[in-house]
Amino acid sequence: MAPRCWRWGQWLVWPRTWPPPSRNTLTPAFYQRFSTQTTPQICVVGSGPAGFYTAQHLLKHHNQAQVDIYEKQLVPFGLVRFGVAPDHPEVKSYGAEDHQALGIPGEELPGVCSARAFVGWYNGLPENQALAPDLSCDTAVILGQGNVALDVARILLTPPEHLEKTDITEAALGLLRQSQVKTVWIVGRRGPLQVAFTIKELREMIQLPGTRTILDPADFLGLQDRIKEVPRPRKRLSELLLRTAIEKLGPEEASRQASASRAWGLRFFRSPQQVLPSPDGQQAAGIRLAVTRLEGVGEATRAVPTGETEDLPCGLVLSSVGYKSLPIDPSVPFDPKLGVIPNTEGRVVDVPGLYCSGWVKRGPTGVIATTMTDSFLTSEVLLQDLKAGLLPSGPRPGYTAIQALLSSRGIRPVSFSDWEKLDAEEVSRGQGAGKPREKLVDSQEMLRLLGC
Repeated sequence: MAPRCWRWGQWLVWPRTWPPPSRNTLTPAFYQRFSTQTTPQICVVGSGPAGFYTAQHLLKHHNQAQVDIYEKQLVPFGLVRFGVAPDHPEVKSYGAEDHQALGIPGEELPGVCSARAFVGWYNGLPENQALAPDLSCDTAVILGQGNVALDVARILLTPPEHLEKTDITEAALGLLRQSQVKTVWIVGRRGPLQVAFTIKELREMIQLPGTRTILDPADFLGLQDRIKEVPRPRKRLSELLLRTAIEKLGPEEASRQASASRAWGLRFFRSPQQVLPSPDGQQAAGIRLAVTRLEGVGEATRAVPTGETEDLPCGLVLSSVGYKSLPIDPSVPFDPKLGVIPNTEGRVVDVPGLYCSGWVKRGPTGVIATTMTDSFLTSEVLLQDLKAGLLPSGPRPGYTAIQALLSSRGIRPVSFSDWEKLDAEEVSRGQGAGKPREKLVDSQEMLRLLGC
């Protein structure tokens, strides 16, 4: 979370009585100091799953606890709202506020952006609404082979009429209707046994209407024997990849793929080396990939360059090679290399009363269930410290102090009742189009609707 979070002009303030929803994203959150008084005042920064799950556990196991949740956006739910693909309303992919840079020449060219920004664009994240990606090219390349990469590929290739009844923004749907992208390559440095996506997302891509799958059988040589040694989830995923790559298609599936107008494929053993410019130097026109091979075994397997390269023509490059958290305030310890707050079981090192949860605690790994378990562990540690009298003592004013501070600065926070008004407006706008909602994406429009 960036330092600007503390200076955000309009915060969303969640009342302590609101029960947390059952699902959210992997947005990191950190928990401000509170006292050992009978009614502990607990401040949670970030309304993603790490924040909500921790708050949920605290409220469930401490009857007197008063919990306030603060959010820098004008609307709640973090990446539950802004991170998930619109055709996957039941799941979430990732959290953390920034993306890992590629660190290669040409990365700054138009036509190159992070998958995180692209996801924020089609999900209505206000800060990404100016992205307006150029989809006039025939081929797109996604760097990274995780679930986010498959989400992005699926949105690029899904027939727009299949997205019309989702909560995708109208602006994004309009551009997707005009998209000329016909082929999407999903590139990874390592091989089929090291992909980071899950079997559900892979199966969806294989069955995507109007789309055929491209896999090189040569990438799967010898995989049959190695599959036997891997854990069951990885085994099932690898078997599906192997079948898709080498098995002869039945008549029905062969006919379906033959008539497909779009295609997607996995390129293994390739590492980005340079984004290639168009002749006038004004646009991405391709990407140079270093051919790699694997060294090591098991978790220690790594990709090393062979010295060979290949150029892949494309007009759109989306990087999905990882995410990272950002420091929130100079007073909060932060490890910039690992992108985490140094902690022991969620206790921030050398700062009694300060706790962290989510990806800012453990790094960008895991899914929603992982974050839920992790958040429960952080809240349990907090409760143990509270019971043991290890936290700073003395009365604390809680939200009243924050309210006074905001008032002194002329800031009117957005409350949960305000969010309910925005929620009702979104639902109303969506009803006419048969959508669950039409998201508000302009912060100034939101504030006008609230009379701010």
